[in-house]
Amino acid sequence: MVTILDPTDERVPIARSLARRPEAISGRVALLDISKPRGDVFVARLEERLRELLPDVEFRRYRKPTFTKPAPEELRRTIAAECDFVIEALAD
Repeated sequence: MVTILDPTDERVPIARSLARRPEAISGRVALLDISKPRGDVFVARLEERLRELLPDVEFRRYRKPTFTKPAPEELRRTIAAECDFVIEALAD
């Protein structure tokens, strides 16, 4: 059994389950920088390493306007329409 801890301040937590994991990564992968300090440096290095491991995958970079709030709906829709996977990264 896996326990998922939700760090948000929800008075009544929402029940969540893990998404089904694919057997392989292909297509387009979104790399989402959440705008924390040095997040762009981390995402750049992550993309570099992933390109070595997954040479046939296309990577696209996105950035949230602020780390203090969820990604805007428009950004989420854009990523969902343009990409098959999302990696959300932060750094300090």
